[in-house]
Amino acid sequence: MGEVSGRELAAWGNALLDAQAFRDWAPHGLQIEGDRPIRRVVSGVSANAALIEAAMERGADALLVHHGFFWDREPRALVGHRGARVRAMVRAGMALLAWHLPLDAHGELGNNVLLLRDAGAEPVRPFGDASPPIAWLGEMAPTPVGEVLGRLEGALGQAPVAFVHGPDEVRRVAVCSGGGAGFLEAALAEGADLFVSGEPSEQSQGVAREEGITFAAFGHHATERGGVRALGERMAVEFGLEVEFVDVPNPV
Repeated sequence: MGEVSGRELAAWGNALLDAQAFRDWAPHGLQIEGDRPIRRVVSGVSANAALIEAAMERGADALLVHHGFFWDREPRALVGHRGARVRAMVRAGMALLAWHLPLDAHGELGNNVLLLRDAGAEPVRPFGDASPPIAWLGEMAPTPVGEVLGRLEGALGQAPVAFVHGPDEVRRVAVCSGGGAGFLEAALAEGADLFVSGEPSEQSQGVAREEGITFAAFGHHATERGGVRALGERMAVEFGLEVEFVDVPNPV
């Protein structure tokens, strides 16, 4: 089994994901430095108490997540559940590594490209007004919309909130994982027949109906499992680490 420092892992991940190109709401890479070399890693979507406890039970030296700590839009005081999570990590001596938008956008390991592949589409290019763009566009041979939604339901393990108002057959798919409902109109501008995200917004149904596109939301959590799992698998190969993905179920 190999071993590596948290700083080395962070530098590797930042370079791989081109993290410096993204203006995000939380720090990229190493958010908490552990007290020992890293040999065993647990990966998961969000650094909540259940995932931290699972990592401790498995003797992990580091926790790798998509949603970490220290968000700009949250209070900075480490009280309540925020304080408890940080204390648990520090007491366990575990490192915390997190990548958010860079792991949505990546052209191989990213959540959005992996969703396109789950749908049976070939990724074409990123799109949208984010800089750099994080949503992705894909294309496929004409396929019944129900079949495409079924593929995604099978891959993600849950049925979508779906507003089926697009063509009967899908040729162009747009995706933005997690809370990406705001990219619906950008998907329309790209000529998408189907837009896939994690969560709908209140206006999603009306826009989909009036513009003639199918909108499908499969859950914020479910649409963002793929990237962190894939990054952990790449990390295991690159450094000879033991990496285990742990899913803490979340229907949202």
